[in-house]
Amino acid sequence: MISSRPDLAAVLAFGSAALLTALIVPLVRQLGLRWGLIDQPDPRKQHTTPMVRLGGIGIVSGFVLGLLLIWRLGGFVELPPQRDALIWTTLAGSLCYFVIGLADDLFALPPLPRLGGQVAVAMAVWSQGVRIGAIDLPFAGSAGVIPLSEPLSLLFTVIWLVGITNAINWLDGLDGLAAGVSGIAAVALLSVSYSLSQPAPGLLAAALAGSCLGFLRHNFNPAKIFMGDGGSYFLGFALAAISIIGPAKGLTSVSLLFPLLILALPLADMSAVIMGRVSEGHSPFYPDRRHLHHRLLRAGFSHRRTVLLIYAFTQWLAALALVFAGAELRFLWLTLATAVLIAAVTICRRSLSRERAQQDQGVDG
Repeated sequence: MISSRPDLAAVLAFGSAALLTALIVPLVRQLGLRWGLIDQPDPRKQHTTPMVRLGGIGIVSGFVLGLLLIWRLGGFVELPPQRDALIWTTLAGSLCYFVIGLADDLFALPPLPRLGGQVAVAMAVWSQGVRIGAIDLPFAGSAGVIPLSEPLSLLFTVIWLVGITNAINWLDGLDGLAAGVSGIAAVALLSVSYSLSQPAPGLLAAALAGSCLGFLRHNFNPAKIFMGDGGSYFLGFALAAISIIGPAKGLTSVSLLFPLLILALPLADMSAVIMGRVSEGHSPFYPDRRHLHHRLLRAGFSHRRTVLLIYAFTQWLAALALVFAGAELRFLWLTLATAVLIAAVTICRRSLSRERAQQDQGVDG
């Protein structure tokens, strides 16, 4: 029984979810093309040809089937009832967010109904125990645990779940960007969960990371399919909920430092975009090209280099979270992540400088 081998269970969850997602996504694409469920290009978007945007169906299918396999093999049998309930609540909430996003993909829902649905689901999972009951300040010991009243717990949890979901959704602007960042974040949550002896949430993170990898097979530039809001909502909520039930020192308190570091880039990008829109008198949902990936593209970086640069920053932040979580070999991983980040920045800058020099020579000629 694999319940005695959490490392093997994680590998199986990751591998099965990745394989199943990679196999299912082309079938979803064929159905989308047959039924005309495509995303048309416009001046605000990067793609220039119609694209199927139902890839989230493949992500969710691979994730659920991979977890069902682990469940059948006994990966969750030793969970106490309360922890088992949190796992099922997380799965149910993730699927509800997927349905909200899929409805938007199919029927183009207005922003407020989508937001209302997200808040309602977040409140429902909070009532079932997926909640931030206390804020655990790092390096402060027992004196750093700040209990939250029921209303504050509800407020913090809803902001956390809805905020991260929309941060991932807004990041989905370039081929492979949201799936890659989510996959890196899921691997980090897997590592942190196992470091804190929380293997069950770690299995959710492993399956999520596998689904992201399987989807990237078809979504990395040049993409053959988009995940759509259904996929990005699912990934965002799953990451947010796993960060609550996984990197936890108890059932009701969570050190927010770990998931904040892991997801710092999309959260910072969303915050900057909202502040910029509001400062100009626009709605937070006003469509524009303020996101980090838009700025990097305007700076001259290619589509792929922009995505890889954001990957590099995300994996460095994830490695930093492992250091604070006290994971094994944490300083080795941080050193490697720093080397990857430096190499990525250096290579991209040199390539950009070389391309600009060639352009200048062409103009002079």
